[in-house]
Amino acid sequence: MHDTDFMARALALGRMAAEEGEVPVGCVVTLGDRIVGEGRNRRETAKNALCHAELEAIDAACRTLGGWRLWECTLYVTLEPCPMCAGAIVNARIPRVVYGAPDPKNGCCGSVVNLFSLPFNHRPTLEGGILEAECAGLLSDFFQRLRVERPRRRHWQRETED
Repeated sequence: MHDTDFMARALALGRMAAEEGEVPVGCVVTLGDRIVGEGRNRRETAKNALCHAELEAIDAACRTLGGWRLWECTLYVTLEPCPMCAGAIVNARIPRVVYGAPDPKNGCCGSVVNLFSLPFNHRPTLEGGILEAECAGLLSDFFQRLRVERPRRRHWQRETED
């Protein structure tokens, strides 16, 4: 299997998240050619800020492999990891991170900052842009549809009654 195959699976998980009304982010953790953990964004349904795709996938991989050190694994995620997820990747000792679309607002693998370049005890290698157009398209379609379905009310505007 190749990087694009694993990213395609992460995309499928992102689509599942979108169907549930979640921001469409999917993630897989692999050991060689085997997926050992999967996750998708579930913050809205779980009402929990910690329910990111990467954290779910890392948790599942730790349970599958029976330990917290994922030093032989690769993490594939459709969106550049945020600070929380980047920290979890460092702490899990994941040596390689592959992401699809950059996140110019929250990305911590080079867009806003690169946490992996700081002098932590573990520094994963990064590869971005794998199936980038598909990953970015999934996100932009989701947010475009959301803006149509639920127009944003400005904080200074009163709600109007119909």
